Amino acid sequence: MLKRLCTILAASALAAPLALGIARANGTEELTPYKMIRSLQYVQDSVVLGDHSAIEMQRFMLGAIDERLRAADPSAFRDPRNVDAALVYVMSGGNPATLDLLADRDIEGNFDSRVTDALRQYLNGKGPLIVENLTKAAPEYKNSRIGPYLFLILGNAMSQQDPIEAMKHYDWARLTAPGTIIEEAALRRSVSLAARAGLPEKGFRYALNYARRYLTSPYASQFADVFVELAVAHFDEAADGRVSEILSFMDSARQREVYLRVARRAAIAGNQALARLASRRAEELAGDDSSRSQVLASFYEGLAAVPSADVFSAAEALEAIPDEKLSPRDRALREAAKAVADAVVRPPLGESPAQAPAPIAERPAGEQSELAAEESGSGMSPFGQPVEESPRRTSGMTAEADAAAPGDPAFDGFLASGRSKIDEIDALLKGEGQ
Repeated sequence: MLKRLCTILAASALAAPLALGIARANGTEELTPYKMIRSLQYVQDSVVLGDHSAIEMQRFMLGAIDERLRAADPSAFRDPRNVDAALVYVMSGGNPATLDLLADRDIEGNFDSRVTDALRQYLNGKGPLIVENLTKAAPEYKNSRIGPYLFLILGNAMSQQDPIEAMKHYDWARLTAPGTIIEEAALRRSVSLAARAGLPEKGFRYALNYARRYLTSPYASQFADVFVELAVAHFDEAADGRVSEILSFMDSARQREVYLRVARRAAIAGNQALARLASRRAEELAGDDSSRSQVLASFYEGLAAVPSADVFSAAEALEAIPDEKLSPRDRALREAAKAVADAVVRPPLGESPAQAPAPIAERPAGEQSELAAEESGSGMSPFGQPVEESPRRTSGMTAEADAAAPGDPAFDGFLASGRSKIDEIDALLKGEGQ
């Protein structure tokens, strides 16, 4: 097992010192858990700093550490470093059953039952239940090795009920673990919570810090989604300057992707001015070598014009876009826009109290898996392939729901908004006919 771990570590230049240490330990004595955890932390931090080749190594190391912890003699946990190692392991994507095993074996009281009980509940999906107990216990670990992890988890657990307090816990976690996977996760989630809490200035500060450090993280695509959410929800002249400042840390391809996502979200939200602005900026960044990006920018601009007085031109422009230029989700969105446009311009029926919209083409069942990975519809995100966070990993324990999840709530919201406009028109026409 250790020989294989050494081989994998040696494959990465970043991990050469770790491979040397393991090689020395191999054949003489097994590495203690806390030494193996140091290697895991190094690898995980390398991943979010851009070494994506270490992702497979991370998975293997989690398995190797799991075996080591399960085989360890209970006396090994008289060393507090090994106790911390076991807790860090399970908070870093490890097997929750291993924590159950170690806690049940602990007859000497080496593990703090308040912490292990909280983690066991949390990893079983009962996060809100741990807030009170962990709020009391976590301050005792502020300056310990597990402190940043506990505060990240506490922030996750209370993010739904109290986003402002959760951000304070994220702040502590990231400030005590700079340059790590902890800081990456805390910054990314803080952007989302600031948007939800109506604190755009805090959100833009978090986003700026993230853009400076972690644009090469495999989770950067999720950051782009929450940043777009923040920008669309709080866009004004001042926010435009903040957005430009943050985008200045990105290359033109990433900037274009962000503007496409802003255009799509704004068009669905009915913010025509922002949708047009973002679409035009995306077109400017596309240049001559990215015809698909230009098509998408025009598509989102046309989408924004559907509820306007220029509905006829908008419908014609949408109809003219070839299917192969759009993702499956954007094709479905176009069908919704066409249905809304048709219903708006259709003459009212004499006896009908409300007009039924034209039927929307159903999505093929096989497309559901594609929808979740295509927020902009471009299918070529420069942020890389989105990495699905483990539901129990510190970097993804409560990953925010993507607005592009299967079922696309954004699509449903656009359709509902269009039907609402149709109902308003019907009511006006009915009033004029009386």
